Amino acid sequence: MSIRVDYRASLSLVGTVLKYLSVPLLLPVVVALLYGETLAPFLPTIAVTLAVGWGLERLAPEPDIGNREGFLMVATTWLAVALVGTIPYLIEAHGIPLLVEPIHPGSTLGNPVNALFESMSGFTTTGATVLGSINVTDHTRGVMIWRQLTQWLGGMGIVVLAVAILPELSVGGAQLMDAEAPGPGIEKLTPKIAETARVLWGAYLAITVVEILLLYGLDLAGMAGPNMNAYNAVAHGLTTMPTGGFSPQARSIEAFSAAVQWVIIPFMVIAGTNFALIWQAVAGSPRELFEDTEFRGYLGVMAVLTAIFTGLLFTGGFTSGVPEGATFDAAYLQEYAATLSGSLEPSIRHALFQTVSIVTTTGYASMDFDVWGAPAQYVLLFAMFVGGSAGSTGGGIKIVRWIVVAKVLRRELFTTAHPEAVRPVRLGGNTLDDRAVRGIMAFTLLYLAIFFLGAVVLFLDAARAGIDFTVLEVISGTASTLGNVGPAFYRLGPMGGYLRFPDSSKLFMVGLMWAGRLEIIPLLVCLVPEYWRR
Repeated sequence: MSIRVDYRASLSLVGTVLKYLSVPLLLPVVVALLYGETLAPFLPTIAVTLAVGWGLERLAPEPDIGNREGFLMVATTWLAVALVGTIPYLIEAHGIPLLVEPIHPGSTLGNPVNALFESMSGFTTTGATVLGSINVTDHTRGVMIWRQLTQWLGGMGIVVLAVAILPELSVGGAQLMDAEAPGPGIEKLTPKIAETARVLWGAYLAITVVEILLLYGLDLAGMAGPNMNAYNAVAHGLTTMPTGGFSPQARSIEAFSAAVQWVIIPFMVIAGTNFALIWQAVAGSPRELFEDTEFRGYLGVMAVLTAIFTGLLFTGGFTSGVPEGATFDAAYLQEYAATLSGSLEPSIRHALFQTVSIVTTTGYASMDFDVWGAPAQYVLLFAMFVGGSAGSTGGGIKIVRWIVVAKVLRRELFTTAHPEAVRPVRLGGNTLDDRAVRGIMAFTLLYLAIFFLGAVVLFLDAARAGIDFTVLEVISGTASTLGNVGPAFYRLGPMGGYLRFPDSSKLFMVGLMWAGRLEIIPLLVCLVPEYWRR
């Protein structure tokens, strides 16, 4: 069988991306120097990325890519960067034989499977963690800022960044960006695709810097709480805009003041908004933002969910007891039940924060929502499937797809009652062609099928390993990893983690996160035999 895909060209471009991944690795190097920490986790990582990248580039010095090569390059790039991202974690735990002593030998990331899980969770902006302890005592500040940085790099897209700065990728940039960008498609904002990529990343960087300055400003004003400082301002700025959710604080955003929580909310909303709309609004067409069907639906869903959660919290909708293995105790439950019940501002704040965090798939937590009652938790589970806007950094199915699904169902009901009627599906005043509609329906069905299959696999694997997970834990964990949300419920909740899963389940969830970030199709298409044949 002759192979139609020029895999050498794809791997050559993967090498180019890896080679330049050594540049952002300088940030944790700078942080380590500032805090007097060892550079051992990063200098070998830089050397490996340069060497492997250079070696892969030699496979095809002048690569020429089409759609097939673009799919392979994008899928392989995300796996490659996740593998490279494990190196600092492994060196911190094990050191380098005969050269470097282990820095924190007790780190749970010393297990290569755990390290890969954490790295893939970072680059795919999932935010699910297998860290046994989350702080800058059991891990160096350099390694923890690398953990944050993986999410920032993965947010707008590593390949989109490469298209923006590397001339050798600009020729096939449209195929690469379409294969990587979240949502049904990426809007071309400028005549040249490389310029569009630079615009997207420029806006992404600018908004990140604004958030960092605001968070640090709250600290200087004494309004952020004792845990906020310059380091945490940068760390959380790096994981808000990519809708990532990693935090150097074990208690996530609960570790900070109400003022910090209010500041972070609008940035999560922005992160879940189509960046093309944001660009148009900034460029002088703010009406485009509020006339957009998806954006109105996005705000509407969050408004409805916030109202539901506010009502439940205000009226005391908390769990009646502390379940076995819970990440909270009776004192914590009583404290929040007393603080929120009958109090409007904290009820609205926590309801809005968690709604925005879950819908946009950021995964931050302003409190341990495992203390919420069952009705609120099931609504949160629903929110995990909503997703942000197309063209945003959010994961999930995406608002625009749900709008189209609803319109298709409505059309089917109408044409059932009126068989001779012709009723096209319209979105924002434009008629969608049947191919686009079929693609959206197929993706949504495929997403749900993978979710159900994934939940069964995880439940059976946990049972095989003798680990007792509840049905809600497994279902929410599957939805969270496939949708790149991060936290799930109970022991997988915002103050817990995925460490208890067997290694086989963790590797399966690595695949779910990988597929979810690439929106399934670019990864699955590479597994179809016809893709490789002439």
